[in-house]
Amino acid sequence: MNLGLQGKTAIVTGGSKGIGFATAMALAAEGANVALVARGLEALQKAAEQIAAQTGQEPLVIAADVSAKQDVRLAVEKTVERFGSVDILVNNAGTSAARPFEEVSEDMWEADLDLKLFGAVHFSRAAVPYMRQNGGGAILNVTAVGGKTPSASSMPTSVSRAAGLALTKAMSKDLAPDNIRVNAVCIGLIRSDQIERFWQASAPELTWDEFAKDPRHAIPLGRIGQTEEAAKVITFLVSDAASYVTGTSVNIDGGKAAVL
Repeated sequence: MNLGLQGKTAIVTGGSKGIGFATAMALAAEGANVALVARGLEALQKAAEQIAAQTGQEPLVIAADVSAKQDVRLAVEKTVERFGSVDILVNNAGTSAARPFEEVSEDMWEADLDLKLFGAVHFSRAAVPYMRQNGGGAILNVTAVGGKTPSASSMPTSVSRAAGLALTKAMSKDLAPDNIRVNAVCIGLIRSDQIERFWQASAPELTWDEFAKDPRHAIPLGRIGQTEEAAKVITFLVSDAASYVTGTSVNIDGGKAAVL
């Protein structure tokens, strides 16, 4: 299947590690120009070198804080200066912050919403005018299944992620006349630095494969997912192959969530 990504330009936030890195790699492998955005310059440069070595595409590296509006504006401007346009935006930057309600300070609420919700808002506002000039584009918001089914002690993350889902649906309706599609993915247990730390802390006697397949995770497909598996779904959703898909969310969780 031709995904129609050759020559398109994509910005991937949180692009130096995990799902962001795997998505940038997948997009570059399909011929897209990629701008990697994250706070750590060293990690960004390492990621860019790996992508260039494997795909032949030279990513643009942008060290920026997605919660800072000025950084966001400059990141989009640098992308346009380098590649001439913005066709795809993957709002992936985020961290896990899960505590009981009464343990979440005002500063924690503000920091989480600034990063996960307003980071996506600011990047989308900066990128949409260029997409409109190009006759369309695609925005993909990376959220979590906890935004649909929040558990106890899951704040502020579950609330920020739920807001991201509402943002996705509302934006999809506002931007559809401009042929700008907006979708989301809801991530479950996917191998990441955080999951690996949990593995080492809770079950260091197990190999990764043993830990990933532990029945206590209660994943119907029987294992923790890989970042590349999430990246493939994201790459499809921002591609021309998904040209009639907007305003929806896809769970990438091995079937664990109780909701569609």
